[in-house]
Amino acid sequence: MVIELWNSLGAWSWWIVGIVLLVLELLVPGVFLIWIGAAAVVVGALSLALWDSAFWGWHVQLLLFAVLSVLFAVVGRRIYNGKGSRTDEPTLNRRGESLIGRTATLSEPILEGRGRIKLDDTMWSVMGPDLPVGSRVRVIASSGRDLTVEPVIR
Repeated sequence: MVIELWNSLGAWSWWIVGIVLLVLELLVPGVFLIWIGAAAVVVGALSLALWDSAFWGWHVQLLLFAVLSVLFAVVGRRIYNGKGSRTDEPTLNRRGESLIGRTATLSEPILEGRGRIKLDDTMWSVMGPDLPVGSRVRVIASSGRDLTVEPVIR
């Protein structure tokens, strides 16, 4: 029954599949169905021109659809992820990394490698060599919630 419907619609069947996939992308956004829908629309456009050709059988159409789906998904993912795009705030959502290079005074001593500092309005756990309260330290690394510090030599 599905094959009969597919054959009766001819080249327009690819257009219908493409539009259904694009509408599904709008309803259930995930930025994936759009690429498969675009591949179906391209195969539909080619089908309008090549439907009566002897070589344009269902196997060629499905193969082209599969290749275009993968190709569009790979290219679309690269474009959508913005590879190579520069930003003026590279550490905007990585607060710990934005603190690297800053200096602070220890609020609590570093004992057995652990202590605390206050930077801006936040208390941070720090790791580093044992130092007394009031020592000046420089943030040299960040891993999760912990900052690694070294003493500032005056």
